[in-house]
Amino acid sequence: QVQLVESGGGLVQAGGSLRLSCAASGLTFSSYAMGWFRQAPGKEREFVGAIARVGIGRYYADSVKGRFTISRDNGKKTVYLQMNSPKPEDTAVYYCAAYSGATQDMRSLKYDYWGQGTQVTVSS
Repeated sequence: QVQLVESGGGLVQAGGSLRLSCAASGLTFSSYAMGWFRQAPGKEREFVGAIARVGIGRYYADSVKGRFTISRDNGKKTVYLQMNSPKPEDTAVYYCAAYSGATQDMRSLKYDYWGQGTQVTVSS
């Protein structure tokens, strides 16, 4: 049974920092690219960033580029999202997901497995 469990969410002030973690189990972690998505109230789920299987390729949404960094530790089966200088508009539930498809679809929702999400609230 595949499980993706996010942690590290909470309340953070704008301009601060926060690190999200996602621990995976039940899958060969190094065989999957990993992505982070978010969903704000009343909005569709959107791509935040993704990292390739061995961590060389990283992809970001324009809205977070330069502020957020995604990384992974295959030995710990964990992917991270470092959020620096968050803004109130970054407030959302953040989801991690595992992906086995083609690189060109990595920004889509075509992921194989999803976590349950963790709430991030950025205060101004």
